[in-house]
Amino acid sequence: MEAILGPIGEFWEGFLSNPIVQLASQLIVIYVVLLWLGTAYWAFRDMQARTENPILPYFAAALIIFFTPLLFLFAVVLFLIVRPRETLAEVYERSLAEESLLAEVEKNELCPVCRDRVDSDWLVCPNCRTRLHRVCPSCNRLAEPTWSLCAFCGTDFGRESSKAARQSGRSAAAVESAEAADNVTSGADATAEHARLRGATNT
Repeated sequence: MEAILGPIGEFWEGFLSNPIVQLASQLIVIYVVLLWLGTAYWAFRDMQARTENPILPYFAAALIIFFTPLLFLFAVVLFLIVRPRETLAEVYERSLAEESLLAEVEKNELCPVCRDRVDSDWLVCPNCRTRLHRVCPSCNRLAEPTWSLCAFCGTDFGRESSKAARQSGRSAAAVESAEAADNVTSGADATAEHARLRGATNT
């Protein structure tokens, strides 16, 4: 047995005492140590990007350091399991996307009565015929039905309404006076014609 183990032991002693093998083993140890420390730094930066808590990044790095260079791969697996799923940048981008989507939805106006979608330049809802906007008689721009004056040119809708009512009243009065004048004229013509006929009959 010693005749078999003796040459093997001498071979390993010669192999390990080889300067090249010793240099390679030292480089491997240095690489593993650097990889261990680099993984701890990576865990620190990764946790910084995923949480606003100032303590958790240090805890993640300490977890890697605690497992030593021999077992730090198990710490990496554990870290990947328990770390937050999204980074702060991804959360911010998702919130921006949600806000833009919400703004897009709010931009689509709804009818106040039937809650159907309407366009911003419609005057009447085609579904329930609710008046959505009014046209300013001065600048011809769309105004809300509840506005008392135009926000674009300052036209007072109350005065415009009263002016239109007065104009319509004047128009009605003019029509009535014209009809009365026509009636008087037709009555006078009928009287003259009747007198002429009587005169012709007497002769």
